[in-house]
Formats: sequence, C-alpha cells, structure tokens
Amino acid sequence: MLKPSENPPVSWPENKSLKDFEGTWWVAHTKSRNEKALANVLVKKDVSYFLPMRWKVTYRSRRKFKSLLPLFSGYLFFCGDEPDRLEVLKTNRVANLIPVRDQQQLICELSQIEQALSAGADLSPHRFIKAGQRCRVTAGPLANLQGIVIKTSTAARLVLQVDMLGQAASVEIDTDMTEPVE
Repeated sequence: MLKPSENPPVSWPENKSLKDFEGTWWVAHTKSRNEKALANVLVKKDVSYFLPMRWKVTYRSRRKFKSLLPLFSGYLFFCGDEPDRLEVLKTNRVANLIPVRDQQQLICELSQIEQALSAGADLSPHRFIKAGQRCRVTAGPLANLQGIVIKTSTAARLVLQVDMLGQAASVEIDTDMTEPVE
C-alpha cells in the first residue's frame, strides 16, 4: 500500500485541463492492480494521462486505513502520439489498448469527472445505466454536469457515465439543483 504522498497525480501534467491535452486519446486496460504504477511510469516519460481516483476508508483491528483507489478499476486514459502509444505498450503493465472512436465524446465525459473531482466531490463507482432521465446540475460547484439522476434510500445521486468503458461513477446531489435535459 502506497503512502498518500507516493500516489501519482490524478492527471499529468497537473496544471492542464484534459481539454488542453494534445494528441489522440487511448484507454489502457491495465494488468491487475497496475493503474497507479503505469501512471508513475507515464509521469517519468512525460505522457499525458488521466487516472480518476477516490479515497476508500477501511477498518481492521480498530485501526483506520485510507487508500487511494482508481475510480475505474483496470483503466487509465492517456493522450499522445504514436511514439507515446508505443512507450505505454513497452511498460509491460498494459493488457490491452482500446482505441477511442469518438474523441470529443470521451473528452466531454472525462471532463465532467475531472470537474467533479476538482470540486472535491466524493465520487464512487456505480453500475452503468443504459436508460433513464438525463439531468443537468443548475447551481453549485457541480453546475453544468450532465448525467442520470437515481434515487437511493438516503439521497439522490447523479450518475456520470463513460460509455466507451461501460462504466460510471456517481456523486450525491441535491435534486432541487437539477433540471431535465431534452
């Protein structure tokens, strides 16, 4: 288990938005539990990437442990040219590279997750939803995020989907601050 200071940054380079990354986006399906190790290698090779992560708290023998885990287990998103793609393959940490057919859609979906993380939202993995009412957040730090609203026994959550992976993440929201998207 890594110390919090040893974890890689969520995106590289840290001072740039995903929308500013240059090159072609790829999805690296990593070997088991290699997401952060691959991210550390990409920092050293100066390859732009996005690895959304979340904190998980566990208790063992009355002790509290905090771990930073990938939001989408087994996946890392990277952006670059052909030499960067080859460098990623040479790391021996990737099981498969998934080409991105709709670059703009992926950037849009990942930017929403980036905005939610930047706002300090507590994202958690969520099952992918095919059908449902799409809504937009109208106010607060999550303003303009679009997703599908679901209700749990305790709160409402906005599901942010990454269609290409067939995975999603959700964040708790106040339904008074949402409007339907047509």
